[in-house]
Amino acid sequence: MKKINELQAEEKSVLTKMFWNSHKVFHNFNMTKMEANGFTMTMSPAIESIYKDDPEAKKEAYVRHQAFFNTHAVAMNYIAGMAYALEKDYYAGKIPESTINAVKASLMGPTAGMFDSLFFNCLRVIAAGVGIGLCASGNIIGSILFILIYGVTQSVCKYYLTVLGYTSGTEFIDKVYNSGLMSIATRCVSILGLLMVGAMTATTVSFPLNWTINVGDTSVVFLDLLDAVYPGIMSVVLVLLMMYLIKKGKRPSFLVFCILLLGLIGAFLGIF
Repeated sequence: MKKINELQAEEKSVLTKMFWNSHKVFHNFNMTKMEANGFTMTMSPAIESIYKDDPEAKKEAYVRHQAFFNTHAVAMNYIAGMAYALEKDYYAGKIPESTINAVKASLMGPTAGMFDSLFFNCLRVIAAGVGIGLCASGNIIGSILFILIYGVTQSVCKYYLTVLGYTSGTEFIDKVYNSGLMSIATRCVSILGLLMVGAMTATTVSFPLNWTINVGDTSVVFLDLLDAVYPGIMSVVLVLLMMYLIKKGKRPSFLVFCILLLGLIGAFLGIF
């Protein structure tokens, strides 16, 4: 296993170019090969460096990385770094060609599940909670913080994972899985993400129902009765209803329009 400070200048240059190219992972994304074009673009600096004096081998390498590929955008950098090391070993005659795509295929699923839980279900929800809380009060810093917490963090991780994949090979991923640490970490971040979704529902989703029930000389706001039983229950019901409709195939943009229309009609009628 190489250390970062042991890398040669050319290796560092190739890894840096791969890092910048990896931000184009979704360019020309398609349902046939998904991220294959983005992965090939990420690998192009490595291919050009390794096979610069062998045009035919270079063509074969480009074709090889056009195989179906799909994982989390951040995890892709680890696999790309590893593929760079494997391409060098293959060119040196240390491993067969089939090993490269076999390693890529074997890592796609585990890394996708791992990083989806970490970034989509946890970090994105936390960043959104912070950003929405500030934006709701008219503070533009909320948008900036969301980009910093969610976007910039991913970019930093992409760089270090590119280097880690190249220097460690499969050794690192084997240690993580064999220790059982990854299953525990994945479970923890999933729970944290669900907690953040619940907290965001309670603090950011408003259902200002003003429907009043008149009983004799007494007036009771219907929402107050519901909140006395379960505080914020209408907000929870609204979120669960949206989730149900999305699972049934309704487009989020259509649901947003429906909520807007319902809010305008309700406000006109004095319900909201």
